[in-house]
Amino acid sequence: MRAIAQLANATQARTFSDYLLTQKILNEVEEDSGSWIVWVLDEEQITEAQTRLQKFLAQPGAPEFQAAGAQAAQIRADEAKAHAKFVRRQRAAQQAFARVGGAGLGYLTGALIAVCVLVAILSRLGADGDWVRRLVLADPLRADGTFLPEVRAGELWRLVTPVFLHFGLLHLLFNMMWLFQLGNMIEARRGPAMLGTLVLVTGTLPMLAQYLVSGPGFVGGMSGVIYGLAGYAWILGRNDPASGIGLNPQAWLILLIWLGLCFTGMLGRVANTAHVVGLLIGLGWGWLSIWLAGQRRR
Repeated sequence: MRAIAQLANATQARTFSDYLLTQKILNEVEEDSGSWIVWVLDEEQITEAQTRLQKFLAQPGAPEFQAAGAQAAQIRADEAKAHAKFVRRQRAAQQAFARVGGAGLGYLTGALIAVCVLVAILSRLGADGDWVRRLVLADPLRADGTFLPEVRAGELWRLVTPVFLHFGLLHLLFNMMWLFQLGNMIEARRGPAMLGTLVLVTGTLPMLAQYLVSGPGFVGGMSGVIYGLAGYAWILGRNDPASGIGLNPQAWLILLIWLGLCFTGMLGRVANTAHVVGLLIGLGWGWLSIWLAGQRRR
């Protein structure tokens, strides 16, 4: 933060402050011994703010400066509404999750975790071939060269059930840890309907992409969903912090490193296509959310 102007009266300072705000330059005004100081908050905007200051001092009565007050007032009102909405979401989430027993577990997130654990028990963590064959997109042992023969025959659950399969305890624990963190965050702030839609899309499309690339196989897991939720949270955190959704740089780096390790083959056979497609869907969904929010504010 740096002071860029010391103006003679409050009206001038407020007019210039409003104008800077309309130009997306965050600032503050402070009284100091009868004069008024304008502070710019972002060091990277100092040069631009100083250029606009020279223009303002040369002609403070210009229409563009005098008209800035109304626009700045609208910007502040929109920001106040956004903040109030965020606070309401936080309170609603705390109240809703308190009803689950104070564990901070959303209803849908908890249900998804419970189903994954149940399927892991029934399938013996993927060791029971009969269970796995019933839940994968297409039974590899009955492959006839056609596209999703069981689904086209009416076994529509196969489009969804692969995400509940996990092959090994580490696979299950890794995905459930991330689902608990990301799922709860999104459910608390965007609601179970949004989380459910994200899970459905990032659970089906990445698995279909993997099927198209590698054909029928014993493929399953929540990893594509996890990368989709992570991509969505990463974009919102960087572009809309007020949403309350985000992913810290360390967590994001861990996920990217894990994604890279999967491609090396060190972790065995991994559905890399599903991971990448899930991540791309999440990133795209996040950008679309930001764009739609911008359109609504106009």
